[in-house]
Amino acid sequence: MILIKSKKELDFIKESCRIVGETLQLVKGYAKPGVSTLELDKIAEDYIRINSGIPAFKGYSQAGSFDFPGSICSSIDDEVVHGIPSDRILQEGEILSVDVGVEKNGYFGDAALSIAIGNISDEKKKLMDVTEKSLYLGIEQAVPGNRIGAISETIQKYVESNGFSIVRDLCGHGVGKYLHEEPQIPNFGKRNSGAIIKNGMTVAIEPMVNLGTWKVIVADDGWTILTADSLPSAHFEHTIAIIDNKPEILTKV
Repeated sequence: MILIKSKKELDFIKESCRIVGETLQLVKGYAKPGVSTLELDKIAEDYIRINSGIPAFKGYSQAGSFDFPGSICSSIDDEVVHGIPSDRILQEGEILSVDVGVEKNGYFGDAALSIAIGNISDEKKKLMDVTEKSLYLGIEQAVPGNRIGAISETIQKYVESNGFSIVRDLCGHGVGKYLHEEPQIPNFGKRNSGAIIKNGMTVAIEPMVNLGTWKVIVADDGWTILTADSLPSAHFEHTIAIIDNKPEILTKV
């Protein structure tokens, strides 16, 4: 069931999303060669808690794996999503994708971005640029009367026209009262498929784009999703609300 949010609920979601957006920008400022992803995780958690939020990912459980130990997901190069923060040191030329979720007042926000660590190759820069652009093109389609498939098709066409591939095993989702709600938002598909978009919906749109094949595998830790061919991936995400017949980005600072 797709949850339509009241104005009061939207205000709570906006507050959680504000913290998410600010946390991502804070982490981005510290993400440099020589810094560990565990250090970034601590910076993020401290900021979330100072703002009276709860890290939504910490302790998150899924079947077949231990509870997620981090406040952020930190995924490097061929790690698509759900990378676990660790003592691993960031190296010049890597792509770091950071995903943040926050709960406050019983409502959630969720967003992600990819960060260039030092100087990166032109190929990686294009990968990041195309992924981010595809997110915004998808968001433009999130208007009442369109179906979810309009978002999906727009993202897929733009990504593939630039020679990259869109991950098909993972998707965006509704967010707000729960971290993951209906509807699912695939990053590929047909324009006239999926639920009809309505005012009051809140969703997280998150293209995950690979340099090589769209196929992915799960690492031995049960959490980290890797590209099947070990080539780099990028990830950008915003939580948006459909308000007054147009999409409003809630996690943009």
